[in-house]
Amino acid sequence: MPLSLQELSDRIEINDLLTRYAKAIDSQDYELLDTCFLPDADIDYVSSGGIAGKYPEVRAWLEKALAIFSVTLHSLSNSEIELDGDRAKGRTLVTNPMCIRDGDDNQTIFTVYAHYEDELVRTADGWRIARRFERQALLDGSLPGG
Repeated sequence: MPLSLQELSDRIEINDLLTRYAKAIDSQDYELLDTCFLPDADIDYVSSGGIAGKYPEVRAWLEKALAIFSVTLHSLSNSEIELDGDRAKGRTLVTNPMCIRDGDDNQTIFTVYAHYEDELVRTADGWRIARRFERQALLDGSLPGG
């Protein structure tokens, strides 16, 4: 069955939201990140070594945790979106090479392979993530000190 114009628009807007999230994280632009989540969103990054909590707590943790990285490159693909009016569920694959420099031209590079399981809602300001669960599938390389 063909998609309606509204369904096409919703899918494009959700894809734009996911891309904005990747840009915000990789550029460490936390004001931009604020436009991706509901203020009370539930986020769980535990499987990748992070924390779980409400958006403000996770945002503060991200600001500290990501500061050690000279580069992160979130690449999102294979998004599956199930629309249900003003709500949606999504599953998106993520590949994220990350680099930590130690100041002596030494660097540690590793890649996280995971997928995001999202619940999204349409707001007056557009689609936002209400719940995100990151499920790590594989870590290529090793974290510093590990």
